[in-house]
Amino acid sequence: MSRPASTSPPGRPTRRRGALTPTLIIVAVAVVGFIFFANVWTDVLWYQQLGFFEVYFKENLSRILIFLAGFVLMSVPVFYAIRVAYHARPVYAPDAEVRDNLNRYQAQLEPVRRVVMIGIPGLFGLFAGSAAASQWQTVLLFFNQVPFGQTDPQFGLDISFYLMTLPFLGFVTGFLMSVVVIAGIAGILTHYLYGSIRLMERGIFTSRAAQIHLAVTGAIFLLLLGANFWLDVYGTVQNNGGHWAGALYTDVNAVIPTKTILAVAAGLVAILFIVAAVIGRWRLPVIGTAMLIITSILAGGVYPWVIQQFQVRPSEQTLENKYIDRNITMTRAAYGLDKIQVSPYNATTDAKTGALAKDAQTTANIRLLDPNLVSSAFSQLEQYRPYYQFPKSLNVDRYTVDGKTQDTVIAVRELNQDGLNASQQTWVNRHIVYTHGYGVVAAKGNTVTVDGKPDFLLSGIPSMGTLGNDASYQPRIYFGEDSPDYSIVGAPDGAPHREQDRPAATDSTTETQYTFTGNGGPNVGNWFNRLLYSIKFQSSDLLLSDGVNEKSQILYDRTPRERVEKVAPYLTVDGSAYPAVVDGRVKWIVDGYTTSQYFPYSQQQQLQTATADSQTTSGRTALLPNNTVNYIKNSVKATVDAYDGSVTLYAWDDQDPILKSWQKVFPSTIKPISEMSGQLMSHVRYPEDLFKVQQELLGRYHVTNADSFYQNNDAWSVPNDPTVSDPVRQPPYYLSLQMPGQTKPAFQLTSSFIPQVVNGNARNILYGFLAADSDAGSQKGVKADSYGQLRLLQLPTDTQVPGPGQAQNKFNSDPDVSQQLNLLRQGASDVLNGNLLTLPVGGGLLYVQPVYVKSTGETSYPTLQRVLVAFGDKVGFASTLDAALKVLFGGDSGASAGDSANNGQTPTPPGTTTPPAAADAQAQLKAALDQANKAIQDGQAALAKGDFAGYGAQQSLLSAALQKALDAESRLGAPPAPSATASPSASPLPTPTPTPSK
Repeated sequence: MSRPASTSPPGRPTRRRGALTPTLIIVAVAVVGFIFFANVWTDVLWYQQLGFFEVYFKENLSRILIFLAGFVLMSVPVFYAIRVAYHARPVYAPDAEVRDNLNRYQAQLEPVRRVVMIGIPGLFGLFAGSAAASQWQTVLLFFNQVPFGQTDPQFGLDISFYLMTLPFLGFVTGFLMSVVVIAGIAGILTHYLYGSIRLMERGIFTSRAAQIHLAVTGAIFLLLLGANFWLDVYGTVQNNGGHWAGALYTDVNAVIPTKTILAVAAGLVAILFIVAAVIGRWRLPVIGTAMLIITSILAGGVYPWVIQQFQVRPSEQTLENKYIDRNITMTRAAYGLDKIQVSPYNATTDAKTGALAKDAQTTANIRLLDPNLVSSAFSQLEQYRPYYQFPKSLNVDRYTVDGKTQDTVIAVRELNQDGLNASQQTWVNRHIVYTHGYGVVAAKGNTVTVDGKPDFLLSGIPSMGTLGNDASYQPRIYFGEDSPDYSIVGAPDGAPHREQDRPAATDSTTETQYTFTGNGGPNVGNWFNRLLYSIKFQSSDLLLSDGVNEKSQILYDRTPRERVEKVAPYLTVDGSAYPAVVDGRVKWIVDGYTTSQYFPYSQQQQLQTATADSQTTSGRTALLPNNTVNYIKNSVKATVDAYDGSVTLYAWDDQDPILKSWQKVFPSTIKPISEMSGQLMSHVRYPEDLFKVQQELLGRYHVTNADSFYQNNDAWSVPNDPTVSDPVRQPPYYLSLQMPGQTKPAFQLTSSFIPQVVNGNARNILYGFLAADSDAGSQKGVKADSYGQLRLLQLPTDTQVPGPGQAQNKFNSDPDVSQQLNLLRQGASDVLNGNLLTLPVGGGLLYVQPVYVKSTGETSYPTLQRVLVAFGDKVGFASTLDAALKVLFGGDSGASAGDSANNGQTPTPPGTTTPPAAADAQAQLKAALDQANKAIQDGQAALAKGDFAGYGAQQSLLSAALQKALDAESRLGAPPAPSATASPSASPLPTPTPTPSK
């Protein structure tokens, strides 16, 4: 054959194919590889610096090994299936037409046949290995499992079999079945392509080699299918498809026997396939396969359906009683509800004089400061600089003040780089100069100042207060919930400071500088590490800046939850991390859960749905992942140091078998509870998300009688939050409370229950009150026996005790309260309802709601000006909780609240009488209110006429009248005595005077 003539012009040399394309490919691969290496090596540096390299190494080593195992288990069978089919191809094909078509495909494939025979198995191997690697936790738990010491009620096997063995066996069986199916399909297609399998007019022609290949593949698949049927027998106790979780009557009496039969039948049919491969007769395996399919349809589907419809449904309550009881018992055990203390509580609705005498300590600690509303007050009073900020929702904790436990609302002053003006938004400022927040701010929970501001226990710059000062703790906040993505800190000794630290003093305009001295991040002092991190964060400034020196460290992954999740990937982390001053440091305390969805007979819960409430929907608390669980334990308490980011994990529930298994995997990462300091122990609290999951389940599982549970005639729901417009659940609240039966108050997490909500409708009356003891004590390494004790007060089902929704409605509809609140709303102020607290005191249920007033303006913030209280059908409304309780309980509540001497009042010294000027002040108050009402009416009339100037003038008169009312009331010293009505109220709310930020 002659070569085609050259198309190049005469005299011009033929163009050679250059090396540009291969060079570009090599360069691209090298760049991608180096980027991958940069991300891997920076992770290594991060884990090494934090002291958790063992976690990174073992997790990734297990992923790699499982990936390789999955890759080999998939690619090798597929490769040999193709190879065997290729080598078994017939030499000649009898049908010329078919031969011509096949020859055409074979000719096209032949140049790349070797690549395809290796590439296709390799591609499937990559997919299979990646899928298998994602199951690394399942594999590690199987090989490091610890027995529970508790058996399931159906098969009598240890619970660890269901949580750690059965998932692994199911994963292996499912993976091998997919291998057999894919390898079988690859073999069939290869046989067809090379003529071992052909479609003919009289049927399908298969060569002897193809028959043997298919028979062996079918036998292996059927054996695996039989194993899967056998595992399904044990999986029935994990069912969640019925009304109740676990193996029910139909499962035990129909599904389990039929699954067993199908497992044996699949094994027998597999033997028939092997026999067919030997003798070359296919009638028996075909008949056996058909019978297996028919049996699986009839025995696996039809028969259980018949049993359920015609035997179980007519007598369901009787037949399912035993299995419902199993479901109740196992669910309560899996969620920690089995040791709950249930007490009947015949709550009264009669607000008798002196009713709170026995609850004096609880009354004195009732929290008035709403952590969701006072953030802006903290910001205006304690922010000091625009580059500081406070979170939207603060945290509730407790500290010892003057020998007494004081509920405290606490927050840290974090960095806010978005507060810098545009000219300051440089790379140097964002990553080298502005690196950290400063100081803890804490206020009393049960009282405010005389003008409604938070009563601070720790505040200012430098920090000062009852809880300490800058000398008693490290105030700098490098790691927090709003920290920058990364910062470069550290310098050699003697080098000038470059970090903006804080104002020199509270009223100073000068700033101090600082250099980080801890060990908070990987070193970027050498050029190689700088190059890697400049690639990781895509920043050339990091590589070239003179602000990076030989002692520089890079701080990143700085949020407490994120750091705990990275060093303990087997934990589900609570949505709320909270700060505490512990042993001279600010520590973020984070709760970690071990979870599973395989606990036998336990009801499954979707974590994100079960923990959703008004806090999560508003973004104040992080949502949990969208995972389904039926077992959860608060097994780990973690701390993250706000200065250097160090993470410490403590085995809080050291008896949890899942945690014990992970301790075998990562033995050096979790410390025993004995190493927890007394100060840290005193700030541990019961975790919110665990409590939410428990309260959601307790709505049904407070019923322990199987018949009553079946009838579902005493189901409860968590009430909606009455302080928000959207129908979302009310969050639980932390407060110090002495529950009936307790000898002293304890820090508790509380919630209430109303009858079950059906289609959005429910009677909003109280059926139950739940409290979780959050006091772990203050002794080093010793957890108080009472910690974590759930106490449920169960009200009679015929009770008429108002629920939170009814209590809020009473507040809103009370004529006197409504009139006075509406008066303020017409002015230049907003009235904000605080969290509605429920307390079982006085023999009934007391509702307490702080009322805040916020004037308009960018620098305004809410101040506490009034307190609403309710007991039964009576309502109290006054400037202090103490006064409101007196109003509510006929002039004498029997106990003093924490704010009895403040909040807009001038305390009257003991032994003195009311000054004669009180009568004048009362008259001035009435006159001021009349003027305010007239200004409102005249302003509305002017607005209706379109007289905006007149409307503005009336608004000025209204503001002046309200200020006169405030001044007059402050001179009164106490609210006027209420009339004895069902809804007593006190004097109107004053308009607060905004306090500018410092």
